[in-house]
Amino acid sequence: MKQEKNEIKANPQNSGTMEENINLAAKLKLYFGFDTFKGEQEAIIRNLLAGNDTFVLMPTGGGKSMCYQLPSLLMDGTAIVISPLIALMKNQVDAMRNYSEEDGVAHFINSSLSKSAIDQVRADITAGKTKLLYVAPESLTKEENVEFLRSVKISFYAVDEAHCISEWGHDFRPEYRRIRPIINEIGIAPIIALTATATPKVQMDIMRTLGIMGAKSFVSSFNRPNLYYEERPKTASVDKDIIKFIRANSGKSGIIYCLSRKKVEELAELLKVNDIRALPYHAGMDAATRSENQDAFLKEDVDVIVATIAFGMGIDKPDVRFVIHYDIPKSLEGYYQETGRAGRDGGEGQCVTFYSYRDLQKLDKFLQGKPVNEQEIGKQLLQETAAYAESSVCRRKILLHYFGENYTEDNCGNCDNCLNPKKQVEAQDSLCAVIEAIIAVKENFKTEYIIDILLGKETSEVLAHQHEELEAFGSGAGEEERHWNAVIRQALIAGYLSKDVESYGVLKVTAEGRKFLKKPKSFKIVEDNDFDEEEVEETPVRGGATCAVDPALYSMLKDLRKKMSKRLDVPPYVIFQDPSLEAMATIYPVTLEELQNIPGVGAGKAKRYGQEFCDLIKRHCEENEIERPEDLRVRTVANKSKLKVAIIQSIDRKVALDDIAVAKGIDFSELLDEVEAIVYSGTKLNIDYFLSEVMDEDHVQDIYDYFKESTTDKLDDAMDELGDDYTEDEIRLVRIKFISEMAN
Repeated sequence: MKQEKNEIKANPQNSGTMEENINLAAKLKLYFGFDTFKGEQEAIIRNLLAGNDTFVLMPTGGGKSMCYQLPSLLMDGTAIVISPLIALMKNQVDAMRNYSEEDGVAHFINSSLSKSAIDQVRADITAGKTKLLYVAPESLTKEENVEFLRSVKISFYAVDEAHCISEWGHDFRPEYRRIRPIINEIGIAPIIALTATATPKVQMDIMRTLGIMGAKSFVSSFNRPNLYYEERPKTASVDKDIIKFIRANSGKSGIIYCLSRKKVEELAELLKVNDIRALPYHAGMDAATRSENQDAFLKEDVDVIVATIAFGMGIDKPDVRFVIHYDIPKSLEGYYQETGRAGRDGGEGQCVTFYSYRDLQKLDKFLQGKPVNEQEIGKQLLQETAAYAESSVCRRKILLHYFGENYTEDNCGNCDNCLNPKKQVEAQDSLCAVIEAIIAVKENFKTEYIIDILLGKETSEVLAHQHEELEAFGSGAGEEERHWNAVIRQALIAGYLSKDVESYGVLKVTAEGRKFLKKPKSFKIVEDNDFDEEEVEETPVRGGATCAVDPALYSMLKDLRKKMSKRLDVPPYVIFQDPSLEAMATIYPVTLEELQNIPGVGAGKAKRYGQEFCDLIKRHCEENEIERPEDLRVRTVANKSKLKVAIIQSIDRKVALDDIAVAKGIDFSELLDEVEAIVYSGTKLNIDYFLSEVMDEDHVQDIYDYFKESTTDKLDDAMDELGDDYTEDEIRLVRIKFISEMAN
């Protein structure tokens, strides 16, 4: 689509008349330099010009903005665009002004403007210069703005990012609920609501809350055929996996989404030390730095932005080639919105998500303490995301089904499940069992409860309803929970079951499902991916490979560690932990400097124990003519992060550990995680001053002696052996003392 510079003059001639036969293509060319409309743009614009309320659901990159920009120039008065994002407003105002010889054609009002700037905006509106006024919902509700806008001719209201109005949307904002009452106060005019992502439930919510139930809806397909979707297990080597992925896509632009600001900072730093041009972006940074980092990404001074979901709304960078989710998103809508930033030019777009059940549990914990309805909504949204991640069905099919769209292709050819299809198994009897169980409990319960009935679990809820007496109770005990999840999820996609969203996901049997029960036919499913198999044991070592690439070398390294432990009279794990040996048998470090790139190996530990290991690895590589994968070696960020340095300094000053935790705003368990990471990497710390305050001397000695004799430092083993006389924190504290003294 060719774009040319043409001038817009905001004057009465441009307000145009609204005849049905108006040549919109000519107006599009005149004002914006485009030759043709995209998709349903023209039909949407004609509907709005006719004075009708309009609902637009158009995925990212579909050209939503044009649906209100062009009509605003053609209609009398000023169009009010309600948008939640200040950065987006500024971008759009700048874009409109680029086409005009008059800056006053577009303005915004928000909290960033001074009083004199607001006065200028009002003067331009009063003079009839301004065709588009962008306002944040908070600004719209201010009494002085309401008062002023009452005196202005409003051509129409555009509600952008309209999903923000719904508690079921991925970015709910309570102030959006006040939009309709304020419109009633200012003056009635047509409303156009626009969103890039909304489930059928959210669509209804938007129209009901805005009072536009009679609006004509324009719903574009959600299918982005150029995007490749993939779920990967999130293991201890996730950082390394990401670095390898980025290196394999060298020079391409990408976004990595993390849930926490802390992780954004850490990962951006890790990428930088591994020679990847990356910058962080999150709401906790000052506005100037955020803006600089965003511009650096847009100008291609950096390749990768590591960000929270604060990044990306309204960012028009067409050539983002990959979007990585470091953490599982909170909802499928959020996921769709974020992955939608890739490949907006129609070119390649890889969307890779790292999934672990542990992350899901963390997000679930975050919901605690919120109002009950918020918890229920949040849990259901999380379950939908988990179902998507674990499913072996075409990811495109699941995504589009979630948004109320039926994808009929058997194989999309552009997701991990379709490129590596699993064998289908017959599940006709299983589906009949599910339908019978749902009907038996009168269609009043959610997925988890139905599975409990099938498996014959006597939970307190099941017993309270006396459902253990049902014939369906225990009818599916021969299969795993995973199987029943797969049956229900795929039956929903096939249309045999439905979810009552209003009741937070209660399962219903559709007319098709009842037909199926009467006359069963073949129903084939693919079993869900088992991410549990990929789970790795949590250890104080940060990162590390989950299995060695070179098992022969790994075995030799373990033998060397055993010999050394006997010679030095220390347990083997004190020298190097298993994940460190696994990483050595994968990366082949042959110098002490290279050894420090191994997770869990600091400078002190490398110097103390490392030379024999390096010599062994070097001999092994020479004897077997192994080419070392130097380009895949991942440098770790030196354990000198601000937090770690602060902890070390505080311990040196003999500050009580619980006081350090309070000062740093972390709980005691998190502090112990950090201290463990420090000592396991080879830094010596003396916490005797704290132990003498909080623990009995004999207890300290008992735990210390245990670790001296034990062949493992695993916490569970220690707790089993030592019994109930000792708390988990006490055992961890003494383990820190032991590792620090014996290993460092």
